[in-house]
Amino acid sequence: METEMNDQARADLNESALFFHKHPIPGKLEIQATKPLGNQRDLALAYSPGVAAPCLAIRDDAATAADYTARANLVGVISNGTAVLGLGNIGPLASKPVMEGKAVLFKKFAGIDVFDIEIDALEVDRMVETISALEPTFGGINLEDIKAPECFDVEERLKARMKIPVFHDDQHGTAIIVAAAVLNGLELAGKAIEDIKIVTSGAGAAALACLNLLVSLGAKRENIWVTDRFGVAYKGRVDEMDRWKDPYVKDTEARTLEDVIGGADVFLGLSAAGVLKPELLRHMAEKPLILALANPTPEIMPEVARAARADAMICTGRSDYPNQVNNVLCFPYIFRGALDCGASAINEDMKLAAVRAIAALAREEPSDVAARAYSGETPTFGPEFLIPSPFDPRLILRIAPAVAKAACESGVATRPITDFPAYIDRLNRFVFRSGLVMKPVFSSAKTSTAKRVIYADGEDERVLRAAQVVLEEGIAQPILVGRPNVVDVRLRRYGLRIRPGADFELINPEDDPRYRDYVDLLIELGGRRGVTQEAARTMVRTNNTVIAALALKRAEADAMICGLEGRFERHLRNVRLIIGARTGVKDHDLSTLSMLISTRGVLFFTDTYVSVDPTAEEIAEMTVLAAEEIKRFGMEPKAALVSHSNFGSHDSPSTLKMREAAQILKKIAPDLECDGEMHADSALSEQLRQRAFPHSTLKGEANLLVFPNLDSANITLTAVKQITDALHVGPILLGAARPAHILTPSVTSRGVVNMTALAVAEAAQKAQMLAAKAG
Repeated sequence: METEMNDQARADLNESALFFHKHPIPGKLEIQATKPLGNQRDLALAYSPGVAAPCLAIRDDAATAADYTARANLVGVISNGTAVLGLGNIGPLASKPVMEGKAVLFKKFAGIDVFDIEIDALEVDRMVETISALEPTFGGINLEDIKAPECFDVEERLKARMKIPVFHDDQHGTAIIVAAAVLNGLELAGKAIEDIKIVTSGAGAAALACLNLLVSLGAKRENIWVTDRFGVAYKGRVDEMDRWKDPYVKDTEARTLEDVIGGADVFLGLSAAGVLKPELLRHMAEKPLILALANPTPEIMPEVARAARADAMICTGRSDYPNQVNNVLCFPYIFRGALDCGASAINEDMKLAAVRAIAALAREEPSDVAARAYSGETPTFGPEFLIPSPFDPRLILRIAPAVAKAACESGVATRPITDFPAYIDRLNRFVFRSGLVMKPVFSSAKTSTAKRVIYADGEDERVLRAAQVVLEEGIAQPILVGRPNVVDVRLRRYGLRIRPGADFELINPEDDPRYRDYVDLLIELGGRRGVTQEAARTMVRTNNTVIAALALKRAEADAMICGLEGRFERHLRNVRLIIGARTGVKDHDLSTLSMLISTRGVLFFTDTYVSVDPTAEEIAEMTVLAAEEIKRFGMEPKAALVSHSNFGSHDSPSTLKMREAAQILKKIAPDLECDGEMHADSALSEQLRQRAFPHSTLKGEANLLVFPNLDSANITLTAVKQITDALHVGPILLGAARPAHILTPSVTSRGVVNMTALAVAEAAQKAQMLAAKAG
C-alpha cells in the first residue's frame, strides 16, 4: 500500500512538473531587452549604424566589453548530459531542463544572466575545443553534469586555456559547502582539522574535490581514507584507479569501508544508499560528523544514524532534513564576486574564502527570510544547523565580497574592487530590493538621537526579528508592547538573542505601572469624543495600538509602528484620537503614501489607504506632504495628478477636481514640479505627455502618482504590485503630529525595519525643527 502511495505521489509530481515546464510558455527562460527600441533612433543606436561605435571601442580595448556589452554579467552553463542529477547519461538535449533550472538559480539568487548551452560532445578534446571557443561570449563558464573522470581533464585544460573563470560546480560547489560544514562540525566537537581522520565512500568528482579542499584547509592526506565500490584505494589496486585518486592511495591491507571506519571523525558519503551501516557508526570517534550525501536516499538515514550514535552530527543532500548540502548556497555568489572584479579564474584562495564566509554565516542568527524556509522553530548554530539555509538572503553579502577580495589579493582580478563598503551597498539590491532606495533614510536614522520606537505588535515574529535588526544596525531603540512570557518564549523559539530589560524595553499590557496615567490621558483626549472611563480602562488593558500611541503622546517614545494585525481603519481611528494631526493639517486630512520598488524603478502612490473621496484642497495638501516625504529618500519629487482625462479631454467631476487641485498646487507649492490632470501613461512617458500637451510643466517621468479617490489609488497600487512583483514600502502615514505608521498584515520583517528607519528619520527631523524654533 505504501509503495502504491509513493508511486502515485511520484506520478502526481511528474504531471505537475510537465505542466510547470510547458505553461504558460515552454521552458523557464526568456531574453528581454535592457534598452528601449521604441523608435527608429533607438534601432539605429542598438544596431546599424550606431552599434559600430562600441564594436570599434572593444576592438581597440578588449576590457571595454565590460562597459558596452552584457559579457561581464553573463555566464555559460554548459553540459554534455553525461551525468545529469540522478538520471545518469541522458544526453545533452534531455539535460536542457536542468541547465535552464541552473540558469534561473543564477538569476534569482545573484542577478546573473545565463545562456545554457548543451553540447553534443563526449570526447575531452572536442569538449575543450567547443567550450574554449566560446570565451568571447561569456564572463565565466559553469560546467555542469559532465561525468568523471572526463570532467577533471576538461576543467583542468579549460582553466589553462581560458582567461575567464571556469568552475565545475558538481565538484567545487559541493566541496565548498562540505568544507564549511566540516569547519563548523569540528568547532562544535572541539577538534582540529589537522588531527581528524576522514573516511569516504565514493571517489568521484565531487568526493575528490571535497578532499582536496579539506587538505587546503589543513587536513592531512595521511589521515584520509578513500573507498568506493571496489573498496579501499590501496597501493596496487587497478580497478577504476586514475591520477586523481593517487594522492589518497594507502599502502595497507585494509580492503573495505568496515576495515577503515574505526576512529573516523568524518564520514563523507557521495556514493549510494545504505552504504554506511548503523553498526559501523559505533566504531567512529566521539562526536562524529556524517555527511551522507547520496541522493535521493543517503548512505544512512539521519534517524537511523542518530539512533546508533546520539552524539553524531549529520548532513544530507535532502531538503527535508537539517543541514542540507545544496550547491545553490555558493555557486551564484562565487560567480557574483568573480564577475564583479573581472576575475580571470576561480582559484583556491577564492574557494577557501567562500568556505569561511559560509561557515561564519551559520553562526549568526538566522534572518526572517531564512526562518521562513523552515517549519516549526527556527534553528540556531549547533549540530542541527551547521550550514545556512539556501534561502538566507545574507549569503550574497558574505560570499561575493569575500570571493572578490580573495581574487584581488591573489592577483586574478582584472577590475579590482577598491571600495568594498560601496560594493556591499550595491549587492544589497539582491538582498532587500529596498536597499539602495532606503539608503538615505537608513543613514539619517543611524545618526539620529531620536531613536525610541514603540511597536504595538511586540509579540509578532516579524517585530521581534525587526527589533534585533534595528538594534544591530544602530537604527533604533525598540520598545515592545507584549506579554513578557509570550515574548520570551518566542525569542527563544526564533533563535533571537535579544532579551527584554537588557536590549529593549517591554510594556506589559496586563501589568504596567503607568496604567492609571495612561487611562487618565486617554480620557482627557477622548472624553469629548465618546470615550468613557470604563471604555478607557478597557482600551488601555486590551488595545496595544492605544498603549503605543499613549506612550508616544507622553514622549516616552519618539515614533510608533502598529497595524500588523487588524483593520487599518481601526488603528487609524486610535492614532487620530490620541496623536492627532500636526499643525496646519486637519485630523481628517491625514493621508498615506506607498512606495513600490520594481526592476523598472521607484514609484510613489497617494493616497492609498485613508482618503475615500478627497476634495481638491485635500488632494493638493496630500501632494505637498507626499513630496516632503519623497525628499527624505534623497529624490526630487515629480508629481502627476492622474485621471481618466488627459489635459482637458474630459470634464467629469473627478477630472475637474484634479484640474482644480493642480491649480491650487501651483499657488501653495510653486517650486514643486507637478502637473495634471493626465493619463497614467502620460505621467510615466515624457514622449506621450509631450504628444498630448507639449507645454506640460512636468519633465521626465513622474515618480509620484496622485489619485482622485481611494478606489483608484488602492486598486492601482495592489494591481501594479502583483503584476510587477514589486516591493511595497509603506503605507507611510502623512500629516500626523508625531511619527506614527500603520502597516498592513502582509508586511514582512524587512518591511518593519524599513518603516522603523523612516519613522526614526522623521522623528529626527521633527526634533531638529523643534530645536531650531527653541533656539
